[in-house]
Amino acid sequence: MITLKNMKEIIEKLINNHQTISTMESCTGGSLANSITNIEGSSEVFNFSAITYSNDFKVKMGVSKDIIDTYSVYSFEVANEMSKNISKFTNSDYGVGITGKLNRLDINNPYGQDDLVYISIYDKSKDITYNDNVKCTQDNRIANKELVINKVVEMLKEII
Repeated sequence: MITLKNMKEIIEKLINNHQTISTMESCTGGSLANSITNIEGSSEVFNFSAITYSNDFKVKMGVSKDIIDTYSVYSFEVANEMSKNISKFTNSDYGVGITGKLNRLDINNPYGQDDLVYISIYDKSKDITYNDNVKCTQDNRIANKELVINKVVEMLKEII
């Protein structure tokens, strides 16, 4: 379960550092944005969120179609494009990109592992991305989304 305490620590750090964050999520469907906005005061640091479930909307939000075609939509390369482009689009200090599959076959994108999610966090001030992935082996989508969000929180605690 996503603990409010951990997300609250992230929001407080961002507030104290006068920094902002935005997200571009695919398989998590806005779960990260929801967990951020569950924290009082998050409006001071949370700029924007995009849920880009389809490849078309990833491209409309700045992800290179060539990157998707070359590496597949389920890759660190696409997650990196997502995190960097959402940061640039919103002028946020941090951008988070999430793409992958939550233990389910995707008939529109049948390649890649069905239980692997790719996470990228872009730090604008350093112009670098941090990557990790999560193996989603739970029996339901909500539990798998929680695994992913908890990993993002762990990463943000280390980065911010």
